[in-house]
Amino acid sequence: MKISNKKAFFDYQILETFEAGINLFGSEVKAVRLGRADLNGSFVRVIGSEAYLVNAKIFPYQSGQVENYDERRTRKLLLHKKEIISLKSRTDGANLVLVPISLYFKHGFLKLEVGLGKGKKKYEKRASIKKKDLQRRLEQELADGS
Repeated sequence: MKISNKKAFFDYQILETFEAGINLFGSEVKAVRLGRADLNGSFVRVIGSEAYLVNAKIFPYQSGQVENYDERRTRKLLLHKKEIISLKSRTDGANLVLVPISLYFKHGFLKLEVGLGKGKKKYEKRASIKKKDLQRRLEQELADGS
């Protein structure tokens, strides 16, 4: 089961990816296991010597406590200190951002794939749409011809 952020690859050119743990409540883990999470519009911010996932939506678990639950709360990411320092120095120096790409389970633990990305310009986005449309038309013609 993998929850992915499809807009990440459309809006950003991903240069490098990292894997991070994420600090969640038990009911949040159960909700993610059921696929009830959304990474669209979320981002990773490094504050001090800690990394946080901001604006990610994890919907409440049906059998858990739903009162006073904030589905868009800021969640701490679990990374080594050297990784955090490296990410902070890379994002401060250039026009790079940290984008959550996917949320998945690995050996029973919930992991977040974070990408170091550079924002695409509007004309680059249009070119990628045009390329996808052309590829889709070619596949349709090949399927009709067979």
